[in-house]
Amino acid sequence: MNEAELEDWHDYEVGSRREVVALLRQIGEKNQLIRMLIKGEADVCVTSILAVDEDSGTVVLDRSVDRAQNERIVAAGRVKCETTLDKIRILFGADGLATTTWRGEPALRADIPPTLIRLQRREYYRMPTPVSNPVRALIPVPIDAGGGMGVFPLHDISVGGIALLDNKLQLGTGVGRVIEGCRIELPEIGPIATSLEIRNSLDLTLLNHKTSRRLGCQFVDISRGALAAVQRYITKLERERNAKLAGLA
Repeated sequence: MNEAELEDWHDYEVGSRREVVALLRQIGEKNQLIRMLIKGEADVCVTSILAVDEDSGTVVLDRSVDRAQNERIVAAGRVKCETTLDKIRILFGADGLATTTWRGEPALRADIPPTLIRLQRREYYRMPTPVSNPVRALIPVPIDAGGGMGVFPLHDISVGGIALLDNKLQLGTGVGRVIEGCRIELPEIGPIATSLEIRNSLDLTLLNHKTSRRLGCQFVDISRGALAAVQRYITKLERERNAKLAGLA
């Protein structure tokens, strides 16, 4: 996957062991075909997940019909895998490859990957929030940074999450940390409640030489109603943007 293609996708790295195992099991249960890239596109095997054993930390994969290819897979030690689940593209690496048996038949085993990537289609693209009518997120501030509820302006929003500006550097940079009890005030739509998981952090130097921080956050435990409100707000922003573009055309 090249950089240009990555620009057209929203990527979310799943780092929770429980979630990784659950996703792998779903891929197996739905008999989703997996493209295993042994040496990039030049050597590809189509496989599937036969079993996920959390206790031993292994994934059992169907082997290739080509015996020589199976030998190349084991010799590679690590391969890249890609598949889809509910129209979402899933990418993960498979390490520690070896031969095994499953239900009496030859198979391949690999370590359960520590993380996997969920790539969502461009319909979940980030929509910049207007500077003229900023969206505010009310987020609990850690005690060591003053406590209480802090107000943070949004940089952009998607149905997967938000990017917010932490101008006073109050929230820290702990990727993977979940902040509960957050509220986002969507203009003309209303407030929504959600937990936010910090997915990435970027320190910015502003034109006045001050430092700010942009935090990319994923919605966690968000209700269906709140998600629908986010979608309505994004649709509203798109309509306003398109109206402006039409006026300028």
